[in-house]
Order: sequence, then structure tokens, then C-alpha cells
Amino acid sequence: MTAVESRPAGVVLTPSPGGHRPFGARVKAFVALTKPRIIELLLITTVPVMFLAAQSVPDLWLVFITCVGGYLSAGGANALNMYIDRDIDALMNRTSQRPLVTGMVSPREGLIFGLTLAVVSTLWFGLLVNWLSAALSLGALLFYVVVYTMILKRRTAQNIVWGGIAGCMPVLIGWSAVTNSMSWAAVILFLVIFFWTPPHYWPLSMKVRDDYARVGVPMLPVVASNRVVARQIVLYSWVMVGVSLLLTPLGYTGWFYTAVALVAGGYWLWEAHALQSRAKAGEAGGKLKEMRLFHWSITYVSLLFVAVAVDPFLR
Repeated sequence: MTAVESRPAGVVLTPSPGGHRPFGARVKAFVALTKPRIIELLLITTVPVMFLAAQSVPDLWLVFITCVGGYLSAGGANALNMYIDRDIDALMNRTSQRPLVTGMVSPREGLIFGLTLAVVSTLWFGLLVNWLSAALSLGALLFYVVVYTMILKRRTAQNIVWGGIAGCMPVLIGWSAVTNSMSWAAVILFLVIFFWTPPHYWPLSMKVRDDYARVGVPMLPVVASNRVVARQIVLYSWVMVGVSLLLTPLGYTGWFYTAVALVAGGYWLWEAHALQSRAKAGEAGGKLKEMRLFHWSITYVSLLFVAVAVDPFLR
């Protein structure tokens, strides 16, 4: 996403003072700092919850400003994450083209950019939405930057489990934006994302295990066998699907959401158990097919939250 030439991981390109950095490439680099593809996934969970909270079409202006605030907040968190992790990003193939590694954005610029987005997003939510949403947004940013990136990521194999809490917060923000309050429905969907995050990310970590091992980040697939990781994936998957079905008996959703949750969750469990079977058989490399579950996990959460948005209109 940056206008630089490819080069071996670990080689940091730092433009000399006054060196030429094209304006268009610089703009793309600052956008890349926000990790827009990840933010798309966060918004997929925010907007449908607003429909559920409103039990109809929410105020579209409110949806727009909530999405803008969410993008600014998550973008700030991601920029600060890249600032802190620029040393290991330079050594990992998957992250070696990030703007702070290539030198398209300097560390000082990245830090100022991230802090500015953090402040602007908090004020944006507080002044245009409500202060509960602002507090939740700031809490998510601080949790991702301080608790996950600075404390957990390089110290424990449970990093993505607890660090994933930051990625659950858009659900609460979406609900609070509409109601200026909390609800058990929001908590349940928060827990769905909490239990979704590890089996979503661990398959990708299995694929890029060597990258994490090279920089000493103890992702679970680095410190445990494929068999152990797959067993954990299956465990979290069953809990996730079970939690997703709590909305209906508690009266928050109807038949449509339930049907989607059962079908999509059932297919998830099929893929998770298939991965476990391949891991038990000692399959590795391309034969493990761990990315099948990773790609399905994105489809699953999209389908589930679309059902959250549609269900109020079919009850």
C-alpha cells in the first residue's frame, strides 16, 4: 500500500533529509497507518448493532458520525501500534512494507498522527454522539495500544485472547451511540467477538508462524504444536457459537437471526473440526489448510451481523 520498492525483511529504508517522497505516496502511507481493511471489519460489527438497538433503521446521520468516529479511533490505535512495533515489523515478511518501516512516514510523524487521531476521535464522539461512546472508544484505543501492544503481545501466548477485547468494543460503541446506555444484547455480542477473535487469528498465526518466531512474539502457534492450537480453536469455536445463540431466548432476536447463527455457526464448527483432524494427522504446510478457517471467519462474522441488522424487520 506504499509507493516503495520491495526489499528483504529487516532492511529499513530511511529517506535522507529533504529526500523526495511523492505527495500521493505519502497520503497512501498515512492511510495505510490506519489499517483500513481491519477497520472495515470493525464497522461491520458496529452498524448492525445500531439497527438492533433502534429496532428499526437508526438515524443515518448518527450512523455516519459513529462510523467516522470509529474509523478515527481505530486508525489512531493502529498508527500507534505500528509506531511501537516498528522494530519487529521490519523483521517480519508480512509487515516489512509498512510505512514506518519503509521510511515513507517517519517515527515522529507516525506518533504525532496516532496521538492526534486519538484526541480528535474522542472529542468527535463526545461532542457529536455522546460521552459514553467517547469513553468506550478511548478505552478501546488505550487497551489496544497499552495492554495488548505494549504489555501482552511480546510476553504471553494469551496475547490475542485478552488483547482482542479492544476489537470487541465497537459492538458496545454502536449500542451506546443509539441508546446512550448498555444492554445485555450488547454484552452478548461483545462476547461473541471475544470468543471469535482467537479462532479467527490463530489460523493466520499458524500460517505466518515463522515470522512471529523470528521476532520472539509468542503467538500460540509459535509456542505450541498445531494439534494444541487446533484443539484451542475448536474449544473457542464451540463457546462462540453457543454464546451467539443466547440472543434469541433472551428475546433480542427472532427466527431469522437464529437460522443464520445456526447455519453459519454449524459450518464454522465443521471447518474447525476439519482443521483439528488435519492437525492430529500431522498435516503441515499447504496440506494443513489453516487459511480456510481464517477466510471463513470473516464471512461468518459478516453474515452474523448482517442477520443482527435484518432481524428486527422480520419479527
